Amino acid sequence: MKIAIPLSDGKLSMHFGHCASFALVETDTKEKRIVKREDLDAPPHEPGLLPRWLAERGAKLIIAGGMGQRAQALFCEHGIEVIIGAPAESPETLVAAWLAGTLKSGQNVCDH
Repeated sequence: MKIAIPLSDGKLSMHFGHCASFALVETDTKEKRIVKREDLDAPPHEPGLLPRWLAERGAKLIIAGGMGQRAQALFCEHGIEVIIGAPAESPETLVAAWLAGTLKSGQNVCDH
């Protein structure tokens, strides 16, 4: 399973739509381990583009700090599960916590 994480200074970006890059972390969910990480430059910000762009790259889950309701709906339409309110940690820390079932999500830091 591939997990997308928006990055800012090597950690989760609090607003996915304004991040410079994404970590795509491939996991083995049976063995609960990270297989591979690939960092990709984000495409230019354009409404509705990121869900399609990440789906084309195989993402099935996005872990974000904040995300508007419309964006959440678009991710769901592209078959990508959304977790919001995650802390600004490294992709490896976030994915390891998700695999272990201990990822803490909180308040959506996006207000649109």
